[in-house]
Amino acid sequence: MNTVNVTGTPRTDMGKKSTKAARNSGTIPCVMYGGDEVLHFTTTHNQIKSLIYTPDFKVAEINIDGKDYRAIVKAAQFHPVKENILHLDFLRLVDGTPINLELPVKFEGSSPGVKLGGKLQQSLRRIKVKALPENMVDVLTLDVSELKLGESIRVRDLQVPEGIQVMVSPATPVAAVEIPRALRSAGAAAEGEEEAEGETETEAEA
Repeated sequence: MNTVNVTGTPRTDMGKKSTKAARNSGTIPCVMYGGDEVLHFTTTHNQIKSLIYTPDFKVAEINIDGKDYRAIVKAAQFHPVKENILHLDFLRLVDGTPINLELPVKFEGSSPGVKLGGKLQQSLRRIKVKALPENMVDVLTLDVSELKLGESIRVRDLQVPEGIQVMVSPATPVAAVEIPRALRSAGAAAEGEEEAEGETETEAEA
């Protein structure tokens, strides 16, 4: 499991003035839910940048006042113009308590359709699942080694580990091998030539 170590400083004042002061000082206000407590703290951009700016699923190992917590990011609020992080919501991981999360999809194998010139187009990059923290994985895999030109692969084809419940319809497409325009044109031209040859042979027989 990919993890990121985060150090947090406890917050006791959650008013607007305090929140603004925290941001002005270069820190990010955060809140962590889950378990039997709600924790308010601040951290820095450097602490969480590898947790936020990544397509990978990662778990935060958060140390607040000497106590360690495992959590995942549930929501991030960004500045509408500057796009810097204004606030983070974390969900604490408690063994035995199921959570909903989104896992990225990774492809395995080489698609025959891609080898023939097709383009693998991914329509679903993350899959919603439900799992206990102790059963969590950081990626779901799809084998595309038999995916041909014009074919698609769906959620039901995912390699889902035991203990993971997929919350998306099995028929939902995840990726497909598109046939490039050049290949379509070449195929249409070949069909046209075959039809023309067939007509010529028929006329000759007549």
